[in-house]
Amino acid sequence: MRAATTRTKIERLMTGLGRAVQSPGRVYFTGGVCAVLLGWRETTLDVDLKADPEPTGFFESLPRLKDAMDINIELASPDNFIPALPGWRERSTFIATQGQVEFFHYDFYSQALSKIERWHERDQTDVERVLATGLVKRDRLLELFREIEPRLIRFPAVDADSLRKRVEATARGTLFVRPI
Repeated sequence: MRAATTRTKIERLMTGLGRAVQSPGRVYFTGGVCAVLLGWRETTLDVDLKADPEPTGFFESLPRLKDAMDINIELASPDNFIPALPGWRERSTFIATQGQVEFFHYDFYSQALSKIERWHERDQTDVERVLATGLVKRDRLLELFREIEPRLIRFPAVDADSLRKRVEATARGTLFVRPI
């Protein structure tokens, strides 16, 4: 088990990736990394990320950086669990540029929907936070869900009916019973 990942380690990872790659690219962070960078948590267990477009040398640099920094790196993003939302790249929030790599928070609507689908306790807290801070608007969340709903058939692990009910309740503001 590796040590928890702090903001400092995330920033060192960004610097390390920026130095290691040989071409331009983008890296999208998701999950706990976003919570740490936004100051909602002190640490996260995993650095979940997606490269798109992938800079040359990206995959080759990950094992070295992972070991040198004692962090868990997972190639994971919301579109591994639900259909990609239209416009996710344009809604992704810029963080910084290191070398030839631009870093972003993966679209918060996509993150919220994938967290609503999984719905662990920490996921619920994260969804409450993005709603409370205005990073996600309830009505737009429902609109985007409806756009991808027909494609959920390609994700057999997703219970589409349950997900629809949770998204609709979130949009109405009736899903959460505790304040953040």
